[in-house]
Amino acid sequence: MNPIVRQIRGHGVAGHRLRRRSVRRARLARSFRYRTDFMSDTSRRLLGQRVVFLASGGCLVLFAAAALINLQWVSQGVDTLFGWSTRWFGAYWQLWMLADLVIALILGFSRYGDIRLGGVNSERTMSTFNWHAVILCSLLGGGGVFWSMAEPIYHYLTTPPAFEGIEAASPEAVAPALAQSFFDWGFSAWACLGTLSAIVMMYAHYHAGIRLRPRTLLYPLLGQRVETHWLGSLADVVCILAVAAGTIGPIGFLATQLSYSFHALLGWPDSYATQLGVLAVLVTIYTLSAATGLSRGIQWLSKFNVWLVLGLFAFILIVGPGGFVIRQFFDGFSSYLQHYIGLSLVRSDTGWLDWWTLFFWGWFIGFVPSMAMFVARISRGRTLRELVIAVAITAPIATNIWFAALGGSGLHYELLDPGSVSGPLQEGGLPAALLAVTTQLPLSVLIVPLVLLLTTIFVATTGDSMSYAMAMSVTGQASPATGIRIFWSLSFGVVAAVLLWMGEGGIDALQSFIVITAVPVSLLLLPLLWWGPQMAHRMALDQGLLRTPVQPAREQEPPD
Repeated sequence: MNPIVRQIRGHGVAGHRLRRRSVRRARLARSFRYRTDFMSDTSRRLLGQRVVFLASGGCLVLFAAAALINLQWVSQGVDTLFGWSTRWFGAYWQLWMLADLVIALILGFSRYGDIRLGGVNSERTMSTFNWHAVILCSLLGGGGVFWSMAEPIYHYLTTPPAFEGIEAASPEAVAPALAQSFFDWGFSAWACLGTLSAIVMMYAHYHAGIRLRPRTLLYPLLGQRVETHWLGSLADVVCILAVAAGTIGPIGFLATQLSYSFHALLGWPDSYATQLGVLAVLVTIYTLSAATGLSRGIQWLSKFNVWLVLGLFAFILIVGPGGFVIRQFFDGFSSYLQHYIGLSLVRSDTGWLDWWTLFFWGWFIGFVPSMAMFVARISRGRTLRELVIAVAITAPIATNIWFAALGGSGLHYELLDPGSVSGPLQEGGLPAALLAVTTQLPLSVLIVPLVLLLTTIFVATTGDSMSYAMAMSVTGQASPATGIRIFWSLSFGVVAAVLLWMGEGGIDALQSFIVITAVPVSLLLLPLLWWGPQMAHRMALDQGLLRTPVQPAREQEPPD
């Protein structure tokens, strides 16, 4: 063969082999690049979870350590930041709470109300009664008993700014006192916890496949990058701190309340040992509930609590001052609706406002992301209208009725015997007011233990649901591992025990701290006022509820 031809053919074979080798190398490079990109996303997500866990846990440990070293300094610092927060953000919180309620009601009672949350074919995870029970008990928590007897008495003794001109501690002050209490625990307070925030959470989780964490609220801004973005980690840390403060506070406060009650009723010493015993029982209850999960412990405890509330309410109406309670409920509720805008926007007495409405608003705002996660987790298969009615209408009205039953009974006995409730309240605080009212009810030997049991279960239902939500926040899993749930449950109890050892100042400082954390959380929530309607519009388009013809988006299975 001609050497030149052989040489050409040799080059051809070599070129072919070179091309094949180049193709293999390119394929390997693409495969390696895919694996490294995947691993980098996974590693960034896992790193973010560790950062969130260590940062949030470290801040709690730092707070407890600082309080151990110098509680007075910590309390002064918290009080200063509390005043700064309410002064600069109070008006914004008032406007945001009102706007959130209005937008949620518009969505719920418009054509968007037919949207099925979680997808057209999604199924409900629990019965309607259990769903309402879990929402009511988890979101209301211990405040449902702590403040239901005491707050109306406070407002009866000191007329709220929205009702200037009404003589305090007079029969005319009863309806305004109840109206102000209804407002602080009413439509706006409940709507913020699980309407627009839950809508955004559910779209991001069930339709876009984003894991349920506080950062999920940023999905409309960051898209899929929200899983690994530093802004998401910051949102997680701040929200976890807010929920921890808002959960540990009631846990510790319940221990002091029951210790005081046992001392007054049974003569037991009102000491740290008694408080620690109460705390151990409470932590055991909500830890077992959180460990058994949504389908068993949390549902069962909430359902039992609702039946106990209904039983006590029926007892008060039938055997107690039922006629007075019913009359004052309607008087107070009508006054509440009549003055709703004024109650929402009043700014005439900022000192009073800071320690009442703004304190509650900061408290509720701090809870919003974690409560929205919890509501999103249990509300799959419900319509948007069902969600709005349950969270923004049914739950607040039920809360107001409960406040009228307990607080109205206290006002009834205070009118009959001035000082019989207000005196113990001013001397001994909320635990004394609770006993002052319940001991005047018929069959008080039976009623007092039942009310104390109810208080315990209310706090436990908050403890178990928030332990579950905290585990979700750290892991990003809709059904987090049992060990993680138990860890957060026990952590709440340990921090509460440390703060109780320092005296009531530690618990008080922590409860005020949640208002401080509400500042960054409220900035996170501002875009929900337009993101909520946007996500609802997308779901309506996907489900064919609007006339605009579009190709429905393919729903993604949410991560475990």
